[in-house]
Amino acid sequence: MKEFKFEGSFASGADVGWLPQMEQSGFVFRNREGREQDLLITLREYGLNALRLRSWVNPSDDPHAGHCSAAETLAMGLRGKAAGYRIMINFHYGDTWCDPGKQVKPRAWAEYPFDKLENAVYEYTRDTMKAFAEGGLVPEWVQLGNETNPGMLLPDGSTDDFAKLTRLYNAAYKGVKEIAPSVKTIIHLAQGNDTAFCQHYFDSLTGCGCHYDMIGLSYYPYWFNKPNSEIIDDLEKTLRLLPDRYDRDIMIVEVGGIDEEEEQSYELLMSVIEKCSLAPRCRGLFYWEPEGAKVWSGYALSAWRADGTPSKAMDAYRSIKYV
Repeated sequence: MKEFKFEGSFASGADVGWLPQMEQSGFVFRNREGREQDLLITLREYGLNALRLRSWVNPSDDPHAGHCSAAETLAMGLRGKAAGYRIMINFHYGDTWCDPGKQVKPRAWAEYPFDKLENAVYEYTRDTMKAFAEGGLVPEWVQLGNETNPGMLLPDGSTDDFAKLTRLYNAAYKGVKEIAPSVKTIIHLAQGNDTAFCQHYFDSLTGCGCHYDMIGLSYYPYWFNKPNSEIIDDLEKTLRLLPDRYDRDIMIVEVGGIDEEEEQSYELLMSVIEKCSLAPRCRGLFYWEPEGAKVWSGYALSAWRADGTPSKAMDAYRSIKYV
């Protein structure tokens, strides 16, 4: 196996937001030898050291598209912290999934005029961060929205008006920093291989005086409908250009390959790890829901099998070596 060298601060991580619901439903996690084992122990055996968790405003109890309330996220964060993981919290600013195809306001905020919406973002972020801190969890990173390519809290925070979108980001940033000044805030875009789009987006935010500490990217050849080999060099270009242009560190906060194509997903992840190693200011890599086996989630891009064991894709994490 190839090995790629990283500084000790590099985050080798996974998003595991579904984990509590999978366990509650009776899904049994096993290690690579097939022995029943706590997922967090198995991930540590692969060398992972960081977890990413989402937080929704007023979620339903749907096992796949609900839960992840602030209280549940705190509980999972404390469990991860106790197991030795660094923690990232991802505020979606919605009651369920927010992504490039949908950035729907929380139901309770739906009719707010813009000034009140801006204040709601600030107060929700501040109050949730305060609850986390008082509960014993100060995350290392906090995302200000999830894959906010079209903006967030649409239509108010649309990229049609970057000045208004910046006000929402700055309200979230203020809410984080008032409680935990050391936390690194992240603005997260999908399609990290689309360098021109990412540059236009962050150029626009810079022109409006947006406050943030780091850049987060998703990289999914599957959703981009192109083979990894055609676009992986574009991802490297983005990983190099954005930190130089904006003087910000960068991370891959979501990546994934097709669960049934274990060899191809392993190679995809190896190629992404290599590109991260070549980008001087890339500070981490997170697989999105590797444990979210398709038999439970219906999601095609996990790295776990129906029998509860990890797929070969997870072996790629063993290529990360710290110096």
